[in-house]
Amino acid sequence: MKDLKVYIDYKSPYAYIAKDATYALEQEFGIEIDWYPLTLNIGSYLGTAKKSKSGKVVSNRSPRQWLAVKYAYKDTRRYAALRGLTLYGTKKIWDTSIAAIGMLWAKQQGHDVLKNYTDSTYEQFWKEELDVEDVDVVVGELKEAGADVSGFLDYLEGEGRTQHDALQDEILDLGYFGVPTYVIDDEVYFGREHLPRIRWHLAGKPGPLPDVAYDYRADA
Repeated sequence: MKDLKVYIDYKSPYAYIAKDATYALEQEFGIEIDWYPLTLNIGSYLGTAKKSKSGKVVSNRSPRQWLAVKYAYKDTRRYAALRGLTLYGTKKIWDTSIAAIGMLWAKQQGHDVLKNYTDSTYEQFWKEELDVEDVDVVVGELKEAGADVSGFLDYLEGEGRTQHDALQDEILDLGYFGVPTYVIDDEVYFGREHLPRIRWHLAGKPGPLPDVAYDYRADA
């Protein structure tokens, strides 16, 4: 049985719309995905932008960076709509490290807790109903997911933060730069469009390598 590692960030719309199709691989191949947070530093390559209290957008983005951002939202909304998902544009570039540390905590408590936490965090965040930078909100999400949160605050400020930050350096050193990223047998596939190849790889590479595809169905 192949091991499949998947790297995601809760502020990535591409990772969000890939989530259910990725989970479908577990049932299809009888595996349990090994999930990791890759906390993107979007401002480092697409600039920053946020809305002030007056509603004015404050940004250091160039016109080209704005074009890239606008295309990304247009692209992901296209596929989100096909799957009935709500995906609003965010009002700022979020620091998702607290939610990512929550992922690491949930992961320690088993598959179902992690899945519940990830499903709820993605859905509420992209409906603009979840503040992923609020510790109390993340604790509430963990509780709702069925996690024992005893000791989480100490973990967040200590071991969890250390583990998260070290993991980000390790991920960058490996050359993983975006989400979702899939890794099988040290082979790296970036993007949901590679799911046909990931399925082929998990199946033992029967026949020729399939082309990439971007089917919107959860089981594609």
